Amino acid sequence: MDAATETRVQNLLSMAARARRIVSGAFMAEEMLWKKRGAYLLLARDASEETKDKFTRMAAQMDVPAAELLTMQQLGHCLGKEYRAVALLIDRGFAKRLAACLHDIPTGVD
Repeated sequence: MDAATETRVQNLLSMAARARRIVSGAFMAEEMLWKKRGAYLLLARDASEETKDKFTRMAAQMDVPAAELLTMQQLGHCLGKEYRAVALLIDRGFAKRLAACLHDIPTGVD
């Protein structure tokens, strides 16, 4: 991921956090996935392999798209926390916007 895309993703996640449309931490993400409220799963690049495997399987089972991006420190910083390995967007609008950022789809908003 290039620097410009990374910055857009971080800004988008910060907006989602301010709007309370993202949950973070393994416990909350798992709970929301089981309740079928997840729209897009985010995993930190430096999260443990066990965590990545568990949440990737769970997201696939619940038909939720997933992406591995940012570091735990960067992900936590976007959300106003110290470190986060897992975050889950619970808003379809933010999820669509994130997918557009990650796949370089022009939206006309930037």
